Amino acid sequence: MNNLHIKNGRLIDPAAGIDAVQDLYIADGKIAGIGNAPAGFTAARTIDAAGLVVAPGLVDLSARLREPGYEYKATLESEMQAAVQGGVTTLVCPPDTDPVLDEPGLVEMLKHRARLLNQANVHPLGALTVGLKGKALTEMAELTEAGCIGFAQAEEPIEDTTVLLRAMQYAKTFGYTVWLRPQDPYIGRGGIAHSGPLASRLGLSGVPVMSETIALHTIFELMRASGARVHLCRISSAAALDLIRAAKKEGLPVTCDVGVHHLHMTDADIGFFDSNARLTPPLRSQRDRDAIRAAVQDGTVDAVCSDHTPVDDDEKLLPFAEASPGATGLELLLSLMLKWAAEQGNDGKALSTALARITSDPARTAGLSAGTLAQGASADVVLFDPDTRWTVNAAALASQGKHTPFLGYELAGQVKATIVAGHVAFER
Repeated sequence: MNNLHIKNGRLIDPAAGIDAVQDLYIADGKIAGIGNAPAGFTAARTIDAAGLVVAPGLVDLSARLREPGYEYKATLESEMQAAVQGGVTTLVCPPDTDPVLDEPGLVEMLKHRARLLNQANVHPLGALTVGLKGKALTEMAELTEAGCIGFAQAEEPIEDTTVLLRAMQYAKTFGYTVWLRPQDPYIGRGGIAHSGPLASRLGLSGVPVMSETIALHTIFELMRASGARVHLCRISSAAALDLIRAAKKEGLPVTCDVGVHHLHMTDADIGFFDSNARLTPPLRSQRDRDAIRAAVQDGTVDAVCSDHTPVDDDEKLLPFAEASPGATGLELLLSLMLKWAAEQGNDGKALSTALARITSDPARTAGLSAGTLAQGASADVVLFDPDTRWTVNAAALASQGKHTPFLGYELAGQVKATIVAGHVAFER
């Protein structure tokens, strides 16, 4: 019997519009009651959450777990531990593993391995094209049966627009969602920093904003022709957000997310070639960052993801242009969203909005039943102290990837416990 009673916590559930000090009751892995105990409830354990926020477990739309194929960068064990330590109970992983997730057997194996660890819930994206090569479509129906919740190209753009159109038509027929990161296959190819004065001064090849906007124009035209639902991954520029706003207004079935790093940092944070700030898409200008912050506030951005991409020392401790892009993010997502909320003004509404963008909104976007504390929902819960401050250093991170542009930063918000399907998966 894993009945839990969490008492005296400040319960915030953006999906239900709840922000109040209330008790939470968990029975048989589900939320059994809020406020009052259900009839006949006896708690096997009571957790006193006085001074803590009790919220739905975080839902992360982009976390690379590096298995199969890149175990030297990270393992499922290390990254699942990082997830629960960061309060993430549900995560979506892109298909750019080795081998690529384009076969049902690989997807089933990944799901099975994740289930055995009994930590966060893992939802893979299948490859949109075989080997992510952009030529032949994968067997989307079989991959869906194996457990894929959508189809993506990860960082590989499809050069042949006809292939992308066929993929969207196929996805529309079966009601699948296509996940795309908008980038032109040619403009900015091989670029490593945002095209601007800073990249010119540092002598780094640039990725212009139009690489993103040209791709968006193409995607929106193909959506109009096919009627497919598209989720746009990790938008990085003000111009792209303007286009997405217009597309939503037009009624196109489109959603988008941004990486949490882009909510705070700009290309100036590269400093003197700090390879920890080498990311894909690159950190953009201050104007772009400010536009992203505003779009998270007004709801143009549906979700904020950790864009968790663990990279080992051999690939990161190199000259900026040679270093592999990517940063660890699972354990920083909550604190960085709390930082954004604090900078919006210290009312409870900003905190509720911040939590919505990493719980109920991404769950809705990905079509997952998660991110809520509604009665009968799976008991995925995070308990955190919004005021405890911690310093980001390699030793504090459970992830095998120790590289992040936030190393040395002091952040507020520490996860005290993470509960997945009613069992305490992590406790500090």
